[in-house]
Amino acid sequence: MSVQWPKGYALKSFEVIDSTNEEAKRLAAAGEAGPVWISAGRQTAGRGRRGRSWQSPSGNLAATLMLRPGKPAGACAQLSFAAAIAARDALVALAPALEFRVKWPNDVLAGGRKVAGILLESASQGDAVPTWLAIGIGMNLAMHPEDTEFPATSLATLGVPAPKPDDALLHLAANFAKWYEVWRGEGFAAIRDAWLARAAGLGGRIRARLAHEEASGVFEGIDDNGALLLRTGSGIVRAIPAAEVFFA
Repeated sequence: MSVQWPKGYALKSFEVIDSTNEEAKRLAAAGEAGPVWISAGRQTAGRGRRGRSWQSPSGNLAATLMLRPGKPAGACAQLSFAAAIAARDALVALAPALEFRVKWPNDVLAGGRKVAGILLESASQGDAVPTWLAIGIGMNLAMHPEDTEFPATSLATLGVPAPKPDDALLHLAANFAKWYEVWRGEGFAAIRDAWLARAAGLGGRIRARLAHEEASGVFEGIDDNGALLLRTGSGIVRAIPAAEVFFA
């Protein structure tokens, strides 16, 4: 069965733009209701989590979904897991011979290396209901950066002919629409179960780098809020809401 663009989702495409997330913010400020996907052939100021630069060369996918979920910020943050599942499932459709896994909090791995990343941004303070949410997703289709702390890769590097970014976006948008409806209808529990079924490193040792410390232990899963569950050497299971994760 051919993949169809999801009903109700608009699309705005650019050859070159500063950042698809920035365009999402501009559209939201201008009154765009969404949901709308924004894609770019190349970004000049793409960024990842924690303000890092995200390289966006031609041939890779750079896209952002702007939508208005109408739920508190804590609930909207759950959509990073839905986006990770959607990105992973899209990559499986594009490269079925490869194995893809999701990495906490919001990456997709191929062969243990990062092939896709996700950045959520919103207009909210505390747990107020955001007026908009931007879900930025980058996929390394044709190439990948070499100088990243966590090793990266691309489909081309793994021997898969790089799909066209438009084809990748089609699969991504269709998969996200499916998981968004699951989240809206069944809540985070269903997303959590689906994410864990695709998780990398589950049951193995990891290092979690927090703002002021580093913790090591066994990756036990994620809790009902999406926090990482780390079993320490003392046997205590610690819930970590934000960290950089590395496999031990």
